[in-house]
Amino acid sequence: MTATVAAVRLHEHGGPEVLRPGRVTLGEPGPGEARVRNAAIALNFYDVYERAGLYPLALPATPGSESAGSVEAVGEGVTDIDVGDRVAVLTGPGNYAEAMNAPADRLVRLPDGIDERTAAAAATKAMTVEFLLERCVPVRRGQTILFHAAAGGVGLIACQWARALGARVIGTVSTEAKADLARRNGCDLPLLLDDDWVGRVREETGGEGVPAVYDSIGRTTFEKSLACLARRGALVSFGQSSGEPDPFRPLLLARMGSVFVTRPTMDDYAATRRELLASAGRAFSMIAKGKVTVTVGQTFRLAEAAEAHRALEGRRTAGSTVILP
Repeated sequence: MTATVAAVRLHEHGGPEVLRPGRVTLGEPGPGEARVRNAAIALNFYDVYERAGLYPLALPATPGSESAGSVEAVGEGVTDIDVGDRVAVLTGPGNYAEAMNAPADRLVRLPDGIDERTAAAAATKAMTVEFLLERCVPVRRGQTILFHAAAGGVGLIACQWARALGARVIGTVSTEAKADLARRNGCDLPLLLDDDWVGRVREETGGEGVPAVYDSIGRTTFEKSLACLARRGALVSFGQSSGEPDPFRPLLLARMGSVFVTRPTMDDYAATRRELLASAGRAFSMIAKGKVTVTVGQTFRLAEAAEAHRALEGRRTAGSTVILP
């Protein structure tokens, strides 16, 4: 059974204007694949990197990295996903479309009480927070941590999650309105990026610094993030919304107090089916128990994907953004 569906197409790498409405024809799901009818599509910074060419695609392509919907058909060899299942699609490209064929081993069944819009808004983001705070550089009760972009989709979840773990959260934001939003979601001390946030972090920690900084901004915050670390602290650089950090000499880490730097990705922390299901299960459990509340700050239609990217890159979004097919 083939199907022709509306999609966003990428014929060249570049700015948001290269995202154009189009149509794609889907063949039968191949071996190990399932066809999913998308009900909601996530907007992640990964999609921006993909569009811009930082993570190149074979063009032309339908971009995207996450969505949620219902399974319409399964290919040969698929045994743990059934037609009719509500699932999160935790892989791409191809998500910016009404429907897609996806590897079945990267689909996760949605538990009762988690709707498709919530799943698209939060699954990958909450799973990112899970591996950042619990497995990459684990947060301990009583610690104070610094989390950048605290009012973003990942940041709002991280603030709540860290609070549930018993940590105190200092977060950076770009506006007073975002500071209020972060505060309402568990950020103990939101700081404006335009202010002297390094000085405030040092002041709030009695001059010692924090044991961990979680930084998705990149170039404009990297060295200042290092300056916020306590001796033998760790900088977790998990994104680059302002660009990739400049090269540095390893001796810099010694001068900052024998600190550590890591650049983790979801691919390495959910590399196997078992790891994927465990991380998703933990994320959905935190949401279902009310320890994490998901904020969908804005929605766009599929044909408005370019505007969604402009809003994300222009820091005009708060919380998670969902694209509706």
